[in-house]
Amino acid sequence: MARRLLDQKLMNINIITLFPEIFFALNSGLLGQAIERKEIVINIINLRDHSLNDYGQVDDKPYGGGEGMVLMAEPLDRSIQSIPITQRGTIVNLSPQGETLSQAKAKEISKLNNLTIIAGRYEGIDERIINQYVDEEISIGDFVLSGGEFAALTLIDVCARFIPGVIGNRKSVELDSFSAGLLKGPVFTRPEKYNNETVPEILLSGNHALIQEWKEEQSLLRTLERRPELLNNIKLTKKQKKLLED
Repeated sequence: MARRLLDQKLMNINIITLFPEIFFALNSGLLGQAIERKEIVINIINLRDHSLNDYGQVDDKPYGGGEGMVLMAEPLDRSIQSIPITQRGTIVNLSPQGETLSQAKAKEISKLNNLTIIAGRYEGIDERIINQYVDEEISIGDFVLSGGEFAALTLIDVCARFIPGVIGNRKSVELDSFSAGLLKGPVFTRPEKYNNETVPEILLSGNHALIQEWKEEQSLLRTLERRPELLNNIKLTKKQKKLLED
């Protein structure tokens, strides 16, 4: 195994879930390689292992009536308690009621040494677990999933990109969409001509300064065209303001 670089860190991630098999996907691609190198350690806690009876019950009907089922407090409590307190770190519940995940939030979370994710199901988890254990609630968007497992995979993947060593080229992370508050501009690769459409000449010019300027302009214009609300969150330079006015 290659010697760990000084700026690399290990992140321990605990996941409480009813469906551990979903997280087998983490063993693929760059994440899988990072796990193999032990830059990220994944600890899966099967909620049913901490159920209240031989039937593996972990949910029940909500008090006050209503549709669906709620994950019970005690199995969740037992699951959290099964994690050594020194390895629990920040406990996150994935919920549509949480703060919307952003690139900045992912970067913040990636700096943690220990993270525990509750991948809820059904109508949510008993509020007392949120009150007594949860440090943060995070949403990945204004839509509903069948369970928190896919939201957990998203959270882990987004955060992992910021961990030194996971992505070989750190500059690619810095230039990702949203990293500077803007969308990434168009990208091209071989062949130079495809279906009568050619790569912009400037990208073939070899003039790196002009190419970089073009990329920055395209990033700004694409954001204006497709996600104009993002421009409200950044401080535009005089040059950027002039480009938008033109």
